[in-house]
Amino acid sequence: MDHFPRVPMKNSLVSPPSSPGNSRDPFLRLFPSADRRGSKMEPTVCNEGLDEPPRRRSRRRSLRAAENHPERGEDEPWAPSRVMLILFLAVSAGMIGPSNGLSGPPPSPSSAATLFGSGNGSYVSAFYVLGDSSVDCGDNSLFYPFLHGDLSLHPCNDESDKTLVPHFLAEKMGIQNTPPFYAQNGSIASLLRGLNFGSAEATILNFGGRKFQSLNQQLRQVLETFQLVQLHLAEESAREFMKSSITYLSFGKDDYIEFFLRNSSGITHKFTGQEFAHVLVDQMIDAVTSLYNANARKIICMGILPLGCTPRIRWERVNSTSSGGKRDICAEEVNELILEYNSMLEERIFDLKAELPDAKIVFCDMYHAILAVITSPERHGFEDVKTACCRLGQEGMLIGCLSTEMACKAESAHVWWDLYNPTQAVNRLLAESAWSGQELMGICRPVNIQNLVSTSASHSNAAMMQ
Repeated sequence: MDHFPRVPMKNSLVSPPSSPGNSRDPFLRLFPSADRRGSKMEPTVCNEGLDEPPRRRSRRRSLRAAENHPERGEDEPWAPSRVMLILFLAVSAGMIGPSNGLSGPPPSPSSAATLFGSGNGSYVSAFYVLGDSSVDCGDNSLFYPFLHGDLSLHPCNDESDKTLVPHFLAEKMGIQNTPPFYAQNGSIASLLRGLNFGSAEATILNFGGRKFQSLNQQLRQVLETFQLVQLHLAEESAREFMKSSITYLSFGKDDYIEFFLRNSSGITHKFTGQEFAHVLVDQMIDAVTSLYNANARKIICMGILPLGCTPRIRWERVNSTSSGGKRDICAEEVNELILEYNSMLEERIFDLKAELPDAKIVFCDMYHAILAVITSPERHGFEDVKTACCRLGQEGMLIGCLSTEMACKAESAHVWWDLYNPTQAVNRLLAESAWSGQELMGICRPVNIQNLVSTSASHSNAAMMQ
């Protein structure tokens, strides 16, 4: 069995120089947030600009608030969106009836946990998912067929209900597949089961435009969903419900694709690889802290897969640098930067738990897990580690999956589904290993996800460290 020890972070970090960016969210048209804060939750703690100056974080937020809204003072709080205010007034006036599931007395924490996911002995009330194509096949992305940039209309084999890692994990938790955010019917019952806020093309940073959905945009959506839950449940019930829910984050792949290949935003000229990793990790830690402030306590952070081994990156990088006809499996210079990001993120998560003592944050190392499969494919039941199953062009590296009918017949023998994403068989292996720690041992730290799920919200974080 493979075992992956924790990788220490390098100490030499350079803070990125730049000027603050003030890009606006196109998704705010769908979630029109106002300018005040009505509760403890803060939907935006991450910078959306690419050029964050190295200031104290609290001062930075105050300056950005004053800069974007000069008509109000620095310390004026944020308020819930107009949608939430309307819903609150409707609930208060009794205008919302039984048809949408918002009527009736609020359930107790124990009944909520019993209804949603604890039938198998786990302490999971709901499963909330944020991320990129590692969590979404394109179903949750508005206009994805027209605005996608990865030359692949099908980032996963969506003919199956269970294709991606969070699909398999939800099943193991005893929770049905979490519905896409844009497909949910608006009932409180659907919110209490959990939602998938992910987008097939999503980045940690906000690169502007409509092609990418940023971490910040998904964070707003999930925090406003948490507030809707609070409006329906009694205060104590809502708090316990959120503490026993699982929040899953899987970002970063598209940021590095932009960094290495597209560079449409000019990001490569603004940061070194180390500085870029530092900025991305800061954003992820801010997001985790924001979720914690919204009473989320069980959080899973997924590392980035070995992007240098994906068909497209390998074709771009290895073909341009290989000599004498030698064809390497992976672009090592790309993987080195991905590994640096993963190590830095894990180290920061480890430090964060000292600041948030009752948080239960798990880091899952997708980099070493997939690298183990690529290094010893026969051991794990795979044959092809280079070419994509659903593709066009030389070795399936030029154009991705335009139709699932293009897919190879032996998908389960391939590591890669399209240009950047693993197959269903690999995702199933990753989910099983992340859940139980079997086969690919130690990819989730400090505990596997089964142990995280089995931990009551009332247990201390110290138990996870033993």
